[in-house]
Amino acid sequence: MATTIRSTELDFDTIKARLKDFFKQQTEFSDYDFEASGISNILDVLAYNTHINGLNANFALNESFINTAQLRSSVVSLAEGLGYVPRSFTSSQATLNLSLLITASGRPTTITLPRNTQFTTSVDGTSFTFQTREVFNATDDGSGNYQFLNSNGGTGIPVFEGTEKTKTFFVGEKSDNQVYVIPDSTIDTSTIRVRVFPTGSSAEFETYTNILTALRILTDSRFYQIKEVPNGFYEVIFGDGTATGKAPVSGNKIIVDYLSTQGNIANSGSTFSAVGVIAVNGVNYNLTVVTESASAGGALKESIESIRQNAPIAFTSQRRLVTAEDYKAQILTNFNSFLDDVTSFGGEDNSPRQYGKVFVGLKFKDNITSTVQQSVKDQIVNDLTSNLSMMSIDTLFVDPETIKLELITNFNLDPDLTSSTPQSIQVQVQNVINNFFDVNLKRFNKVFRRSNLLTLIDAIDPAILNSRISIKMQNSFIPTLNQSLEYKISFPAIIASPDDENFIVNTTKFTLNNQSCFIRNRLNSNVLQIIAVDGSIVSDNAGDYVGASGTVTIRGFNPSAFEGSSINVSVTPANQSTIRPLRNFIIDIDTNASVSVALLDLQNTANVL
Repeated sequence: MATTIRSTELDFDTIKARLKDFFKQQTEFSDYDFEASGISNILDVLAYNTHINGLNANFALNESFINTAQLRSSVVSLAEGLGYVPRSFTSSQATLNLSLLITASGRPTTITLPRNTQFTTSVDGTSFTFQTREVFNATDDGSGNYQFLNSNGGTGIPVFEGTEKTKTFFVGEKSDNQVYVIPDSTIDTSTIRVRVFPTGSSAEFETYTNILTALRILTDSRFYQIKEVPNGFYEVIFGDGTATGKAPVSGNKIIVDYLSTQGNIANSGSTFSAVGVIAVNGVNYNLTVVTESASAGGALKESIESIRQNAPIAFTSQRRLVTAEDYKAQILTNFNSFLDDVTSFGGEDNSPRQYGKVFVGLKFKDNITSTVQQSVKDQIVNDLTSNLSMMSIDTLFVDPETIKLELITNFNLDPDLTSSTPQSIQVQVQNVINNFFDVNLKRFNKVFRRSNLLTLIDAIDPAILNSRISIKMQNSFIPTLNQSLEYKISFPAIIASPDDENFIVNTTKFTLNNQSCFIRNRLNSNVLQIIAVDGSIVSDNAGDYVGASGTVTIRGFNPSAFEGSSINVSVTPANQSTIRPLRNFIIDIDTNASVSVALLDLQNTANVL
């Protein structure tokens, strides 16, 4: 006789059937008609209860692990346990050149630009308000020109999109276990200013800073922590008086001001105007506003998938910079509103090797100006790596180097199996290829695997019988015209060995000695030749390529002009099935040089040789 009910499924009908099987094995129910009896209703209730309990247990277990949790509150809480603080909304930031002209006599030596000076801009027909977050000063140059300068002495004044809001708390007794929640889900936590006043009427205050910026914490250190709570709002947490610094005491007043922002929709603002005027000696003057860098860097809250990916990486670094992966984790944690991706590698992996250095490659988001990019790099060095890295290890930045692939795709198509034309299917195939690169590549350390792409192509339409792709890697360089120089072009994979049928290296056209020419290798040789478009050889030894190191060297190159914005160098990789980028390389597709061609294959027609 069975004494247990086995059920490994959460399906209601399966659970009910298991219950019936159990009862039928009892002597008193061996020939009982469950369907026509009232006990069937009882079984429904039991099965439903078991089903709901099983689902609840399954959901609860899933929400206990960061890899399976679905609720944002669960993922954020689990990330907090790993020491990772998910990014809040981020204000879009622009840099403005601000000046004032006063020709009247008796003008002051210095003029102050107040905090929260506002400016407006328009993006796609929508107006946004930006403002300063600190005080800036300008000094008379002797002729009445006042140029406002930032803390570094530069002319770029940062302004941030958003509306300033203020939340005030009064500290109760310690036994109250008081919490300080800011009821705003669109807060930019990086703009928070926390001031603690001794009493409700005091004018003097102490400023608390984010504990993530702390290098050393003492008992009298003034730090706060900020974390997202389950309802999407944010809680400010103060120290305990010992391990995490000084805490406000009963009777203190806490004022928290911050920007509530609209995130990424305020990016790309390029024309700004001041909302108000500057009063000097009772006279109002208009600010002269020149945009140094358009608004950029605005972002929404960090997504669940981004938290799921970044939290374990940040946990492994433990706020220290020892391995190359630690650099990637800390930079992503602190600057991900500006960055799409980060790579890092030690000097021993560089070519040539440079010991005692860490190389960092940053892939910035679109519309991030060179000024902002340099500012981010400076902050990484000054605020992060200089404080957390090991002694004698320097941080060097390398720009992303994009390698484009030229894909020639041929696929056999049986037109009897589809109502689409070959031309429309060619377009579908090329769209799938382009989407494959958008989703799977265009980032650091993303490997191109031809078989994965071929699988997607074959699944587009039953009429596609098979497909194949030939691949070339493409890099480019901009030569100095009318100067004989050497150029070395690198690729992230081994280049194919020369043979007697195919040219391994080819370039786009350029002008040399008043002739239109291009470069390719000799058949069965790695020596490069300069060939005129009429087929004549202009130079029989213009350089060479080394397949094992993936380098092409052009020597004594002295063109007078070239087509397009650069000279493209295309090579055939030794392994076209897998192309794995190294160091700071990123794989993309050259959509202009990539084509898809349908080859008609009538399966029901007999071919005659």
